[in-house]
Amino acid sequence: MFVLTAFGSYGQELAIIPKPLVVNQSEGYFHLSKNCAVYADSFFDDEANFLRQELMRHKSLPIIRSSKKDGVTILFVRENVGDMLYSLKISPKQIVISASDSEGAFYGVVSLMQIVNSASAHGESLALQAVDIQDRPFYKWRGVMLDESRHFFGKEKVMQLLDWMAYYKLNRFHWHLTDEPAWRLEISRYPYLTLVGGVGSYTDAFSPAQFYTQRDIAEIVAYAAQRHIEVIPEIDMPGHATAANRAYPQFSGGGSDKHPEFTFHPAREAVYGYLTDILREVNAMFPSQMIHIGGDEVSYGNEKWSADADVRKLMKQHKMSSLKDVEDYFMRRMADSLMMLNSKVLVWDEMAGAGLPADKSIIFWWRHDKPEQLRKALDSGHSTVLCPRLPFYFDFLQDDEHRFGRKWSGNRFNTVKDVYNFSIDSLQLNDNQKKLVLGCQANLWTETVNNNQRLEYLLFPRIAALSEAVWSAPATRNFDDFMIRVTPHLSLYQKNRLYYYNPLKPKSLPEPPLIKNN
Repeated sequence: MFVLTAFGSYGQELAIIPKPLVVNQSEGYFHLSKNCAVYADSFFDDEANFLRQELMRHKSLPIIRSSKKDGVTILFVRENVGDMLYSLKISPKQIVISASDSEGAFYGVVSLMQIVNSASAHGESLALQAVDIQDRPFYKWRGVMLDESRHFFGKEKVMQLLDWMAYYKLNRFHWHLTDEPAWRLEISRYPYLTLVGGVGSYTDAFSPAQFYTQRDIAEIVAYAAQRHIEVIPEIDMPGHATAANRAYPQFSGGGSDKHPEFTFHPAREAVYGYLTDILREVNAMFPSQMIHIGGDEVSYGNEKWSADADVRKLMKQHKMSSLKDVEDYFMRRMADSLMMLNSKVLVWDEMAGAGLPADKSIIFWWRHDKPEQLRKALDSGHSTVLCPRLPFYFDFLQDDEHRFGRKWSGNRFNTVKDVYNFSIDSLQLNDNQKKLVLGCQANLWTETVNNNQRLEYLLFPRIAALSEAVWSAPATRNFDDFMIRVTPHLSLYQKNRLYYYNPLKPKSLPEPPLIKNN
């Protein structure tokens, strides 16, 4: 996947995205050929092997592993690189990737492969411009969320997305696997969740069951780990539970006309045992020790709670004055179950005031029109991920002439420039609040995305803009410079047969529509 066209001659900037913090080119070239060898001690064993695999896959260069580092042409060095994550030095005689940990070494490999794939061939070797790169990210959390409850895309497409995430140095894959339309994750103890709950999609209630087996999950998690991406599953509750309630209706708390059987029942003790059983299996499948349990939009379908005798009894027993209190009680109990599993509790911003322990939970601020929820989360000491609808919802349109995605009130949508220019400085946070911001992610909800062309069209090139928005400090970014560097990437998308949006020629590929059911 690491294929990058770049400006390769001396003195011209490499078209690397995200742009490294420091790039100093010098005279001369390193000639990479099959006669080269790589050395790494056991600490960087995986990264060295990944480099060899990529060189073979993309350039048919079968370089060997050397058992000695003296005189070797590609060298991995474990050392303190100061306040940087990695350094990559290419001289006419040697390539050196230095880092203090495996993550840094991997990103050194990524940058090297970008240079390799832009290099000119000289006989049987590739001429790599001499350069000294030093780099580090602005944010720790650099994520993408994919909703596969509403429409299912499958293992091959998810792995392709992970390839591109690694290519753009993104490191958190938030996987929305359960919601109203369908349940997409095999749970051994409750097989009907997928056999019954896995039937249907947002646009076709009768499509055959589609879901990931636990073996699929293991393969995808391992694939992501090789690319230094953590996979974070989402099991939405107490709302967005319709698919689960189709499978096991005894745990339903009812819903509304627009959102039937929308909730889990908050006052039935068996519900908490049932959901804890599910979370135990989820926790075993995903080594990230982070599970997102939603907590959003419960009011869409909790109207039956107020008339339920068990809920009224619960409210009286715990002196609750509103259904929001019931919702928060539910989430605190499920958070307790997660914490017993040694897992972090991840929730949407509706839970900012729910009383979750700040040291064991992370809030995701998504409602850009409710900045008070962001401040509530930060002021209560919660680590927070920024994913505001504007500009980080990738199901929103990116061009005024597009028709099939979403818009916000006032004809607002999310252009490539909007994504690129997002800055924490626009949120007017104080220094203490800023310290609690882990980073950002883009969310791709799929109500309007039921085919691969639409998925690709909404992701590319906004994913490239996202990568630089979360890797580079706001003061170092320049959109005009980015557009120069992203231009070769558009050709790369074409070579990889992606159906992408071209912001330079917006009508070159028309917006793909939703595929209608027969």
